[in-house]
Amino acid sequence: MSWLILIMVFLLCALKRGITDNLSVSVVIPAFNEEKTVAEVVEAARNSDMVTEVIVVDDGSTDSTAEVAENAGAKVIRHTSNRGKGAALRTGFKHSKGEIVAFVDADLKNMTTEKLEKMIKPILRGKADLTKTRFRRKAGRVTELTAKPLLNFFFPEIKFEQPLSGQFAARRSVLEKMKFEEDYGVDVGIVLDADVMGLTVREVDIGTIKHDMASLSDLNLVANEVVRTIVDRALAYGRITMMDSMGKAIRMCILGLSLTTLGVFSIFFIRAIPAMAGVVIAVAGLIVAVYYLLSLIRRSVYVFRRSTGKVQAVRSFIYMHFPILVSGLILIAMISTLLGAVYVDDGKISIEPTSGNLIIWKKSQDNRTFDVRGPYTVDSALENENGTIRIPEEAIKTLGLNYGDRLFIANETYTLNRTRQGEGNIMRMPLDAREALQLNAGDVIQDGNLRKVFNGVYAMRNISESNITVLNGVIIQTDEAPGRQVRVLVDGVKVAETSGVMKKGAYTIYINGVPVRRIMFSDEAANYTVYWGRHVVKVEVLGTLPSDMLFASSSEGRFLNIWL
Repeated sequence: MSWLILIMVFLLCALKRGITDNLSVSVVIPAFNEEKTVAEVVEAARNSDMVTEVIVVDDGSTDSTAEVAENAGAKVIRHTSNRGKGAALRTGFKHSKGEIVAFVDADLKNMTTEKLEKMIKPILRGKADLTKTRFRRKAGRVTELTAKPLLNFFFPEIKFEQPLSGQFAARRSVLEKMKFEEDYGVDVGIVLDADVMGLTVREVDIGTIKHDMASLSDLNLVANEVVRTIVDRALAYGRITMMDSMGKAIRMCILGLSLTTLGVFSIFFIRAIPAMAGVVIAVAGLIVAVYYLLSLIRRSVYVFRRSTGKVQAVRSFIYMHFPILVSGLILIAMISTLLGAVYVDDGKISIEPTSGNLIIWKKSQDNRTFDVRGPYTVDSALENENGTIRIPEEAIKTLGLNYGDRLFIANETYTLNRTRQGEGNIMRMPLDAREALQLNAGDVIQDGNLRKVFNGVYAMRNISESNITVLNGVIIQTDEAPGRQVRVLVDGVKVAETSGVMKKGAYTIYINGVPVRRIMFSDEAANYTVYWGRHVVKVEVLGTLPSDMLFASSSEGRFLNIWL
């Protein structure tokens, strides 16, 4: 059964191919004073079994071109005057009868039947609607100096090696839809029409072609006519509009996307540019990009409505304006990369790329909105600074501490100090502290991991708001949790305020380093009063407030140490 199916499929394909191969083929040869070569071209066409008729259009020749063509066996149609190559092709096409029509120049010195059939076969076999030739020759000055630059500008999707080959073939149904230019612009005009219509066009290599070199004046005429045709087609198919009115919108859209990318990049990776400046640049660029993108979409709709071949118009648009797509992709890639490094806590959103950590504060007591921090490189302590940790300003903010605060690591006390000028994100730590925190010189700590490194470390932080020093013992945590707001008043005047997680249990209040009261917290707001000489110290435990610090209980350290 399977063999029977295969045989049937084979027969259907063969039948289809046979029907296709039996299409009639006309060859049209425009000629102007080509008595030396026209017979050879006619003979090459007549020797093909595919060709059913050969027509030579004598375009007002003053020599014996017509007689030579007739003697060679061609049907000759005469123009009383020289009207141009395009007019000759149109005349030949109108008088032809073939379902496929091939056009061949009369000045070719080595045209062969094989080369002609290479043009026709792809159409006979249904692989192309139109074929054009490419061939090797000594020069192609008009192609290289005029046609290709203009085509790259207006029709960049067309990538033919020789768009002005002169020899081409197509189905009659296709050619009937096209405009035949009167002059030498006819070849490129038909190629452009076919491209815009979305037809299948194949460039066929027919080997080496020999013909007489045109004079400089003739080349000038050809170049002018080719340029005019390309520009006319560009105008007719909306390509001028695409480059002109749409061009400004596209350039400005690219500018806006570039500014947005620069702004986003500067926030994370260029420390010399303030973060707020990066935000301004990014927002301004985004506004410009969106405005001109909307303008571009509006103009694009207009152009595409006028286009005959919608798919080709889209392809051309992509080719011509690929930079805007690249700019948009770069911006999308950057934003997606940054969003891939998002850490969400209760009180903040951290975006942490390789080179910097963007902190966006959702709510904050000190009105913070965003900051750029890290990464930090660990290094050895300076000489004679075994009791000091030098830490960057951004890092100390992440830890929720201040310069002068103290850390207690492995029974050793370390005072936090500023980094030296010019050291940026260098974090200098004594050897004992590094070993306790399992760090080595040269390690790089991302800002998002900083609190994990110091997780569980006991710290004494200065929370004073007046000339009375108030120290608060806390334990650094990695995550936020519901905490309590604590306010300290001395003689009715607020001298300090802070927040932290306060678990149920005992907390000790110190005055001048002496424990004066041990309070029992039971998860409810409360006030505690301590008398010290003539001073009245009041500690208020107020409502809940998110915090990533744990207040030190009596067993862990000193909750409050007030110096009067």
